[in-house]
Amino acid sequence: MPIKVVVSGTGRMGREVLNTVCLEPDLEPVGVLSHSAAEEYLSLPDGSGLVPFGAEPAALFSRTRPDVVVDFTNAEWTPTVAREALEVGSRLVIGTSGLSEAFIHELERECRQRRVGAVVAANFAIGAVLMIHLARLAARFFDHAEIIEMHHDQKADAPSGTAIATAHAMASPRDKPLQRPPTKKETVQGARGAVVEGVTVHSVRLPGLVAHQSVVLGGPGETLTIRHDSISRESFMPGVLLAVGEVMNREELVLGLDRLIGLE
Repeated sequence: MPIKVVVSGTGRMGREVLNTVCLEPDLEPVGVLSHSAAEEYLSLPDGSGLVPFGAEPAALFSRTRPDVVVDFTNAEWTPTVAREALEVGSRLVIGTSGLSEAFIHELERECRQRRVGAVVAANFAIGAVLMIHLARLAARFFDHAEIIEMHHDQKADAPSGTAIATAHAMASPRDKPLQRPPTKKETVQGARGAVVEGVTVHSVRLPGLVAHQSVVLGGPGETLTIRHDSISRESFMPGVLLAVGEVMNREELVLGLDRLIGLE
């Protein structure tokens, strides 16, 4: 039996996810959720038919009974989607950025109590997951690092969830904090960027970009740069499909794709 999927969100990522789900023989799109939905049904992008289209999570989930809800929306809307999905026993795959620690802790508790799986990841591109893994390894040998993350101009948050996750990952294996050389005079406030776990993070927002990140580590007489580029949102789909399949076998919250591809 195919896995029944509701896609939450009709932005660029939501549309990409819906198109991908339609093309997978092992998945069945059964509904689309959007807080701005004004019609009862939505035509599927592959022309295969109509699915329920709703603005109320509880009503849509009760009607469609999805196995998995894939959510790429915003940090204000996602907690409502997650709560209602868990109420009907649906599993969750969440790619929303900027989620609060309080929400993550609550979701972890709910998944454990209900024995229902969920996957929350800062980035679903396999290359980005490998970038974070390699940055964590490299941080054992360098005391100084900076991150330059670049995204499209419509991205709501800064720094990106991927940049924050990278900085935390780099700090985790070290027995001392990463060092940030002091700046004697910052002529323009904020010029040196933000600081996460001792790592300086710079955020770039421009039209024409999708998602790009460089991790630059420095030592005496050398630098090491680890870079990943998502040229299109298609790059995130293999990770989404992996998460949708794996979450069916989970009874707890999984943070990040690294555990799903054997990197942890």
